[in-house]
Amino acid sequence: MRAPDLHRDGWRLNDGEERHREAPATFQIPDLALRKMLRVGDYAKLIFEITVEGDEHPAVERMWVIIREHTPDGYVGMLANQPHSIAENDEFWHGTELPFEYRHIIAVQPGDAESVAAAKAPAPIPWDRSA
Repeated sequence: MRAPDLHRDGWRLNDGEERHREAPATFQIPDLALRKMLRVGDYAKLIFEITVEGDEHPAVERMWVIIREHTPDGYVGMLANQPHSIAENDEFWHGTELPFEYRHIIAVQPGDAESVAAAKAPAPIPWDRSA
């Protein structure tokens, strides 16, 4: 499954492990074992770079996704926040499905009955898995 691409999709994910290596005292992330054991309905926080029209550099936002399924290298999740850096659109908004790897996760939170139900429902904006 292809990863999000800044040029193709208008956004991409930052590598949380890399940020942690660059500043281990100030940028903490959960242990890899914890990042690997998330269940459907749990939350993972990721760092997004989002292209903003008229800005030279992408906006950076930390947002929660709901785990929908496991993949060999991580998960497929669904955006559970609304980005503040961009106007609402049909391509990247609450409910956008996306693949990500364990290295992208910077925080985790247990899910509840509501998040499990959301994870099992059809994604409002599904990820194109054919590419």
